[in-house]
Amino acid sequence: MPVANPIGLAQRIDHKPMGRFELDSSENFNRHYPDLARAVYDTIKPLMGSDPTANVTAVRKAIGRFLDQWKPDTELQSLRRTLLLLSHDADHVIDLHCDCEGVMHFYTEEPCWPQLEPLAHLLQSRAILLARNSGSGPFDECLSGAWWQLADRLKQDGIEVPLPQGCNSTTVELRGESDVSHAWAKADAQAVFDFLCIAGAVHSATPVQVPAALAQATPLAGSETLHTPCPGVVAYIADVGQTLQKGDLVAEVINPIDNTSHPIYAGVAGVFYARVRDRYAHAGAEIGKIAGATAFRTGELLGA
Repeated sequence: MPVANPIGLAQRIDHKPMGRFELDSSENFNRHYPDLARAVYDTIKPLMGSDPTANVTAVRKAIGRFLDQWKPDTELQSLRRTLLLLSHDADHVIDLHCDCEGVMHFYTEEPCWPQLEPLAHLLQSRAILLARNSGSGPFDECLSGAWWQLADRLKQDGIEVPLPQGCNSTTVELRGESDVSHAWAKADAQAVFDFLCIAGAVHSATPVQVPAALAQATPLAGSETLHTPCPGVVAYIADVGQTLQKGDLVAEVINPIDNTSHPIYAGVAGVFYARVRDRYAHAGAEIGKIAGATAFRTGELLGA
């Protein structure tokens, strides 16, 4: 898909693109997708047998029928349904995004990581963030989450049948919004193509060599989001991609009203993988993220 969100791409206010939230509902285009496991569990439960391939086929058909019968009542729901119809029977789904300012980083669910690890290293990801259901129903986890959730429910009901992870999905953040060049595009496209060769989707005459990892996988629950203590001008001390230690100075927020400066320190050790583009922030604003190795957050793990 060259464009996954044509509605958001067309939204502009005061000469600025406003594509993250739908203007009519204020909903994030990449949240609130349906719970496919719940939708099809009763249908697939009696169909599961000893053949894993047949089980995958049965689940995909059930999801397809659910999506065919779904009657969206808004343009936004129609977009969600269309994307799921195009992707629900895919072995792999690679959802390409970019952050405001950032290095290459990679989100996926824990059951998908063994299958998608080569892609993260081919892309030379600087942060790899894993979760088992990060919350809010994002597009990628709607697709991959259905499989491990169905497998878990079958096991809970005492039904011991093989149900592989039929869809492995990831969100790849291709650095920042301004990181656009032919050289990067060529390298990133080659990485995705090489992964498709490894996955068996494309024939390769020569074996693909996966480069050494630039980052180890860390829990999304270990990612620290930095916030400003007051409104003011944000002056970054740390650059994106920099490895920080707990207590390192990341930024200073300068309040021009009372002529004060407020330091913001890293609360965890890890890679400073993303930061915001705007340099004037309101009180409590998010300004950056650090990929820590130890989980400390619970509940909703994604931003709005």
